[in-house]
Amino acid sequence: MAASSSPQPQFMTSPANKTHSNQPLIDDIEYDQIVVPDKKSWKNIFSYIGPGFLVSIAYIDPGNFQTDLQAGAQYKYGLLWIILLASFAALVIQSLAANLGVVTGKHLAEHCRKEYAKVPNFILWVIAEIAIVACDIPEVIGTAFALNMLFKIPIWCGVLITGLSTLTLLLLQQYGVRTLEFFIAFLVLTVAICFFVELGYAKPDSSEVLHGLFVPQLKGTGATKLAISLLGAMVMPHNLFLHSALVLSRKIPRSVNGIKEACRYYLIESGLALMLAFLINVSVISVTGAVCNSPSMSPDDQEKCQDLDLNKASFLLKNVLGNWSSKLFAIALLASGQSSTITGTYAGQYVMQGFLDLRLKPWIRNFLTRCLAIVPSLVVSLIGGSGGAGNLIIIASMILSFELPFALIPLLKFTSSKIKMGSHANPVAVSAATWVIGTLIMGINIYYLAEKLVTSLKDSHLGKAAKVLCGLLGASCLLVYLSSILYLAFRKNKEGTHLLALTGQEGLQVSELNNLPREDILRMQLPQQRTTN
Repeated sequence: MAASSSPQPQFMTSPANKTHSNQPLIDDIEYDQIVVPDKKSWKNIFSYIGPGFLVSIAYIDPGNFQTDLQAGAQYKYGLLWIILLASFAALVIQSLAANLGVVTGKHLAEHCRKEYAKVPNFILWVIAEIAIVACDIPEVIGTAFALNMLFKIPIWCGVLITGLSTLTLLLLQQYGVRTLEFFIAFLVLTVAICFFVELGYAKPDSSEVLHGLFVPQLKGTGATKLAISLLGAMVMPHNLFLHSALVLSRKIPRSVNGIKEACRYYLIESGLALMLAFLINVSVISVTGAVCNSPSMSPDDQEKCQDLDLNKASFLLKNVLGNWSSKLFAIALLASGQSSTITGTYAGQYVMQGFLDLRLKPWIRNFLTRCLAIVPSLVVSLIGGSGGAGNLIIIASMILSFELPFALIPLLKFTSSKIKMGSHANPVAVSAATWVIGTLIMGINIYYLAEKLVTSLKDSHLGKAAKVLCGLLGASCLLVYLSSILYLAFRKNKEGTHLLALTGQEGLQVSELNNLPREDILRMQLPQQRTTN
């Protein structure tokens, strides 16, 4: 198939009377359709592999590495239980996002547009866009750190250079996104192997590691702050929109059994991908905790552990890589940041298309997001240097955690609704477990905000009247945050969905919405190298 030669507009909207537009979100890209065989076989799982692993890239991005390093350096193994909880929560939540797309043929952002009024829908879109920008900040800073380690470029200059990564990314995509992803995954896996081998040299106490994994503890406000950052870095709001859209690229058998098989295999694929991400995060924290708390550590390394960030972390790999530790860690950090940029670009396209029914050229979408991420990164790196930039990553991860309920609650409501999911709605046990997870995450967020407000006012040198005014303002913001969450949680679903499967009869073929896979999703997900006739 030859690419169309006709010029394409930079902005596109779908006709209002169409549920699914056949116009691609990324134009003029040749694609291969992924068809799942209509027969029972364990080999079918290979047709489903892709979306889960693409989503899992976000679980080993520079933001994760930064929070893992600080957690290990400051609290040794005390926050490992957060990684275990977040990984379990991510598996459940990501599987629900996949189920929503498979069963209904729409991704999460599209459901929000159909379900909510214009004002709540617009607010949810703004929150989702802020989350994508907050996710891009660690990629910007991580790339700047990598350039600093490779070429001794100042951090603030590296931040500016990351603005050019949009053009580089689009240049590399001519070889196909899958080729690029395999290359990036290889580099990131190299660092993972290095940390696994470093575990043998660091020799963390296994009983302490197990205690940290299975005994919850939060020692002080600093631990709570890092716990929120770890949750935000592991369970990202934009991943829910992304995963529910990526599954629409598969042409699955349109039968009850076919849909159940797709949901089951997507769960297995997500489990494998998130297990690898879990092991990488645990190894980073364990190595950091063992090295930074070793009695034989040199004074220079002790100083690095006091304020550990990505720019100083290569010394942890000296036992494995020797003098090459800094260079290889920088290359993998650069690859991690760029791979996460891909997922952020896709998520941004789906969010804008779903909430607003608006499409942008990919380079425009990527460039706008990157510019919004560069501004705070540049200011902080100029004022606070490497340490300030590292702290900004923690703040960005906390923002993701605070914004998670605004994507998670609609997902839980939609997947638990028989109006939308029919016989594929969440079982009572799954609904209960997901609501417990969501409540726990929201409870930690609200606890931290309230505690931070009280301690900040208590330790401030403001006058009594100013403290009262700031307290009222902070309490009002906290009340608005809590009220918004309660609105989403207790609002009844009103908008029905044309289901792909409304019955439990075995083998029944359903013709409605039989136009899957979604062509717009396909063309965004699987760009291939162009060919000409």
